[in-house]
Amino acid sequence: MFEDLKGKVVVITGAGSGIGKAFAESFGKAQAKVVMNYRSDRHLEAMEQSINLIEEAGGQAIKVQADVSVEADVNKLVQAAVDEYGTLDIMLNNAGYEKPIPTHEMSVEEWNKVIDINLTGAFIGAKAAVKQFLKEDKKGVIINTSSVHDTIPWPNYANYAASKGGLKLMMETMSMEYAQHGIRINNISPGAIVTEHTKEKFSDPKTREETLEMIPAKEIGEADQVANVALFLASDFSSYIHGTTIYVDGGMTNYPAFMGGKG
Repeated sequence: MFEDLKGKVVVITGAGSGIGKAFAESFGKAQAKVVMNYRSDRHLEAMEQSINLIEEAGGQAIKVQADVSVEADVNKLVQAAVDEYGTLDIMLNNAGYEKPIPTHEMSVEEWNKVIDINLTGAFIGAKAAVKQFLKEDKKGVIINTSSVHDTIPWPNYANYAASKGGLKLMMETMSMEYAQHGIRINNISPGAIVTEHTKEKFSDPKTREETLEMIPAKEIGEADQVANVALFLASDFSSYIHGTTIYVDGGMTNYPAFMGGKG
């Protein structure tokens, strides 16, 4: 279905686990050339499995360690893609971090950690990609992984919600700035998604039921469903989509509390 992605070079941050891992494997199955970024060595074994899967599907992949909040690391990440595959076509800023802390107890260090990874990291990645696209005079694609909490407040996660809200306007602003160059920049905002990080949480009957109450579709999403949207946004099928956020959330952003109301 996504024949035009064959041979395209895609950099994916935070590709060692969760949605990022699903992104990497999905682009690999589309026979793209995937640069998988990771930060922690604990993801190495899983990444090797992903690389094997990608190569069996006819794609190519390498792994590159980098801290997305450090500009020199991200520049090296993009350069690694160019050195290995000769170009960059798609930048997928996916790396993220969250930790619940009541706002009045949140230290500046805890605030900064989330902002540095989720917002500044995406800015650095998008900036590096734009520079490479302009250097090559090519129509590149940037996709940022945001969250439904770019629009839904989330108590005890003030830093996370702020990072994602900022990411939405950053994306829209950059899109306006670079659309004239044929550079497409969009966001994907997932809702409740099952990954290795959330599997245990959603296995708890009480937590699962509370979560389903917030989702009109009454089901929790899968990482592959988010990856399918990334493939679409990276492909020629979405060639006229600029500055848009696609919510992959089962309708969570549509005020589900009103479903039981009489209006």
